[in-house]
Amino acid sequence: MASLDAVRRQSVGIVGAGAAGLVTAHTLLQDGFENVQLLTRDKSVGGVWERQRIYPGVTINNVYGEFCFSSLPMPPPQNPTQKRPGGEDMCAYMEKFADTFLAGKIRFETEVLNIRRATGSGWETEVQDLRKNVKQVLVYDRIVLCTGGCSEPFIPESLSPDAAIKASFRGLVCHSAEFARHLDRILEDHKAIPDYSVLVVGGGKSAQDMSALLTRHGVKVTIVFEKTDAFLAYPIELPAILRRSRFLSIMASHIELRTRLERFLHTTWLGGKITRAFWDFLTWSSYKSLSIPQNSPLRNSHSLFWGIRTNEEGAGKKDGFYALCNEGKIKLAAPARAVKYVGDRESVLLSNGMEIKANAVILATGFGSSWTNLFARETAKELGIGRHPPLADAEEHVWDYTSFRDPPAPHPGSEEWVSSIYRGIVPARNITRRDFAINGAYFTINNGYTYEVIAHWISSYFLGDRMRLPSSPEEATKIAGRNAAWMRRRFPEMLLWVNESYSSDLAFWSWPQAMDELLEDMGVPIMRSGGNWLTWPFKIITPAEIENLGEERRAQREMDSEAIN
Repeated sequence: MASLDAVRRQSVGIVGAGAAGLVTAHTLLQDGFENVQLLTRDKSVGGVWERQRIYPGVTINNVYGEFCFSSLPMPPPQNPTQKRPGGEDMCAYMEKFADTFLAGKIRFETEVLNIRRATGSGWETEVQDLRKNVKQVLVYDRIVLCTGGCSEPFIPESLSPDAAIKASFRGLVCHSAEFARHLDRILEDHKAIPDYSVLVVGGGKSAQDMSALLTRHGVKVTIVFEKTDAFLAYPIELPAILRRSRFLSIMASHIELRTRLERFLHTTWLGGKITRAFWDFLTWSSYKSLSIPQNSPLRNSHSLFWGIRTNEEGAGKKDGFYALCNEGKIKLAAPARAVKYVGDRESVLLSNGMEIKANAVILATGFGSSWTNLFARETAKELGIGRHPPLADAEEHVWDYTSFRDPPAPHPGSEEWVSSIYRGIVPARNITRRDFAINGAYFTINNGYTYEVIAHWISSYFLGDRMRLPSSPEEATKIAGRNAAWMRRRFPEMLLWVNESYSSDLAFWSWPQAMDELLEDMGVPIMRSGGNWLTWPFKIITPAEIENLGEERRAQREMDSEAIN
């Protein structure tokens, strides 16, 4: 490996300027990398929180102070009653972070068309300047892929705008990613057209937020879904010692049970009963807190324990999605799925035989992998970034936890594909080269903390620090295969690899344990929130506890160098 100074002079290209890309660039610069450049096709930073994507009414699940980076605390809300940041807040925070730390490092309106390995070493990145409509090839010594999984809209072919045209459907059809751009038109058409209505397809948070927003503007909304997201709700906000500590993560289980408390909860008869009763109670109390009727389709939701689609509603809003549904202001066509455009040129056929008239259809149908179009098939195969069938020995891993009694049926197809991204960060086949990494494909409920720790891991990896790493691509592939088997066991109803760029690794509730593993890889202290044998599960985890992580890694690097010399 080249000397540290030589490594720091080598160029790093970061694809994507969302949260993961921004904190990765900042961390690399803090570690002395001199030539760091971010590429984004957008006109401003933020990724999913980019200014042209946000719309009124969208909020995140995290409360204020959770989704931020240690170097820039998020300012408190202007309205003291506002518990969670909205789209405008997140957009402003990302822009402030970029202006403060990354001035001159971001190339906007630059579409990445293809990434391929250069002759010898490094990466050729073919891009198109969207302003000048000019293509060129940029060469970087290292690449960090920070495109996430919310940049390539997934639209079922039968519901696409082309299908609507063929069926002579006269209304607007758009994906949720384009909702902000079409919002003014929808509201204007609503005022001009009597009995104007919108059909929202999907049961996730974006579908719920958009349905509620339109309803508050007086638009008639019908939402269709087979299953909706699970949610956490309670009469009053949970105290920080419960929602911002390790408590929920301990109750959720992890691939490794490192403490006696975790082993008790998930491997003993009594602990298993306590764990299952806890999650059953959370589910029951959430429905009760929001007064969801027993026969409501909203109870046809994903599992809090077994799933990865959960929103936090807190005490709920008087004009929020669930309240508007309870009042009948949002119509629920569920459980069902939208099939195709039919009939009188203004209807959508559902799988239960119903036809829903709509002047506009919003497809909150999720996103496909943002990696699909970035790599030629040969490059993807050589790099090992694509999907493949599970390894033959993966099912040797059982995890017969007592808390795992009566799991839901596996999602059709979930056994067919896995991804071999080691730690959700490095393609296993490329582990020894230290020239390619990923941030933003590790799916947790605390992205700010997660992305920042991963950024430090990547920086150590690029610098050639002594880390706990597999010794070969074969070992890395085997470890990744074991992790894939765990995810299929832990989240059986989720089709994990539909979008590998957003779920290369999953530590949904158990993100503190997962981040401890990455910190341990770097040789720095873990379980940083502190506490004694009794209080540690309830100690609040904050971004401030990783504020000096760069200095800790530097000290560890110097100690390792002295030991070698």
